[in-house]
Amino acid sequence: MTRASTVAMLLGLCACATSAAAVERLTGQEIRQLFEGNTVAGRYNNGLPFSEYHHQDGRATGHNRHVTNTDACWTTTDDAVCYYYGPHETRRTYCFAVERSGTLYVLKTYRTGRINGIATVQQGDPEKHTDKAPSWHCDGLISNAPPAMSPRVASR
Repeated sequence: MTRASTVAMLLGLCACATSAAAVERLTGQEIRQLFEGNTVAGRYNNGLPFSEYHHQDGRATGHNRHVTNTDACWTTTDDAVCYYYGPHETRRTYCFAVERSGTLYVLKTYRTGRINGIATVQQGDPEKHTDKAPSWHCDGLISNAPPAMSPRVASR
């Protein structure tokens, strides 16, 4: 499948989902309840896949664009989910608003509102990401963060 056809298919799925059901923007607490202990899998707007199991301790095992996560962590703010990759000195942070449309979830870049990907939530860890993951822990910024961090703190 070409990149253009993949993007067209994703947009078509999104359009079908929005016409079939109302779009609902989730709160941070709703995102945490939905993602924690489950796998979020889908495709980015460039057509490449992602699949991450969201551990209660803040780790996100799985892959992004066919690259295995070796240090990914996640948390929620009042109205977004944020992912952190890399050591503290060079950490990359990505935050997304999450909209539900039926069984599809649209991940929008928090600051711009641009669609970053479309996903589904799978119960548990069906792809056994935990079994394949190297060992790491999330530092205090992630694993000990209060459930309702302010977006200002999360965007550092």
